Amino acid sequence: MSKGLLMDLDLDAVADELYGLRPEDFTAARDVRAAAARTAGDRALAESIGKLRRPSLSAWAGNLLVREQPDRIEPLLRLGEGLRQAHQDLDGAQLRELSRQQRALISALSRQAGQLAAQAGHPIGEDARREIESTLHTVLADPEAAREWARGRLVKPLTATVGFPVASPSARPRPAPAPKRVPADEQRRERQARARRDAKEAEDELRARKKEAAAATRAADQARKLAEKLQRHIDDLTAELKRVRGEHEQARTAEHRAREDARRADRHVREAERRAETAAAKVERSA
Repeated sequence: MSKGLLMDLDLDAVADELYGLRPEDFTAARDVRAAAARTAGDRALAESIGKLRRPSLSAWAGNLLVREQPDRIEPLLRLGEGLRQAHQDLDGAQLRELSRQQRALISALSRQAGQLAAQAGHPIGEDARREIESTLHTVLADPEAAREWARGRLVKPLTATVGFPVASPSARPRPAPAPKRVPADEQRRERQARARRDAKEAEDELRARKKEAAAATRAADQARKLAEKLQRHIDDLTAELKRVRGEHEQARTAEHRAREDARRADRHVREAERRAETAAAKVERSA
């Protein structure tokens, strides 16, 4: 990438590009962009690009949903606004209706994300699907999370730190129940599970890269052998051409000698004819 192109390129543009790639292509593309920025003298951009992190499988599938189905963003955001308002107002009928819509929409979006991921070559399992649903629940509850999700640049699944807002002080119905706290050991198990999944994804990427490297090595070996074979053929043809040229020179030399011999023989014939004519004339005079 030239320096001129980098002048018109900011971190947002690079991030948009990178988080639209398949997970296994992310790291290599990020390093290329960072190296290009560094070469062009933009160290700040290079460092910022280098800090971008490869998305988990479920985060990538969520980003894919946002990018491939942008018309799905607004309905979810509107539903989140309605749910938060209904929780504040403690409108039971509205909450029941919106909760029904919430379940249907999250289920549909989760299935859609799974289909898009499978079509892109990365089928997702139940754990990743649950993480996608957790992200969508968080998007409904947290406006900031909703804005982050809508950008299509998630690195990891979103987890709600707070529930839906409680009622305002002037609300007459009873307050909504506080969100349930997740036990510390459960949080630890979840972190461990996520770390294991990240490690597995990294191992899968490493195996894929090793296969690519092995394939490239085999292709290079085959190309080298073909080049050597062609070089031998060129050497044989060169030697054959040299031999034929030598024979051609010999033939030309022989041709010149034969022509000289022919001209010499012609002279001898003419001289013999003259002597014969002279002898014949003497014979006639003597008779």
